Amino acid sequence: MLADAFAAFFARPDVFALGVCNGCQMMAALAALIPGAEAWPRFTRNRSEQFEARLSQVEVLESPSIFFQGIAGARLPIAVAHGEGFADFSQRGDPARVIAAMRYVDAHGQPVETYPANPNGSVGGLTAVTTADGRYTALMPHAERVFRWEQMSWSGGRRGPSAWQRMFESARRRLGG
Repeated sequence: MLADAFAAFFARPDVFALGVCNGCQMMAALAALIPGAEAWPRFTRNRSEQFEARLSQVEVLESPSIFFQGIAGARLPIAVAHGEGFADFSQRGDPARVIAAMRYVDAHGQPVETYPANPNGSVGGLTAVTTADGRYTALMPHAERVFRWEQMSWSGGRRGPSAWQRMFESARRRLGG
């Protein structure tokens, strides 16, 4: 059975996973099979009722996520491309227990729930969650689309790896590489 295969994978102590956008939705749908993900919400239709594709600003939160080690507190531009990124706790999850890993912030670094600074309307700006052991992280925006400055719509002339590259380097260190 497929559910058993997923449960066996997530139970292994030697693996980790990152779900981005549709992968975030998939991991959230599988939360019952992921140890420590019981409080995760479902990700549903944006409050704007439309697909959002642009840069937004997020803050990486202090969390156990292996992907965000060493970059907590960073406020960074990130690519957004989703129509269903609203962290919906009405269907499943627990906002008091979920471990937030990233949130949308305004120009002053304050968490934001209003459009357009928050493209999906999630409470507290929530846009990424992780497990207590940090091995499983799900995020709605696309860090993989902006890991180099040249991928930004405006880079101020900067070239080379952006701060998002550290996310992938952190995971590589976890692998011992």
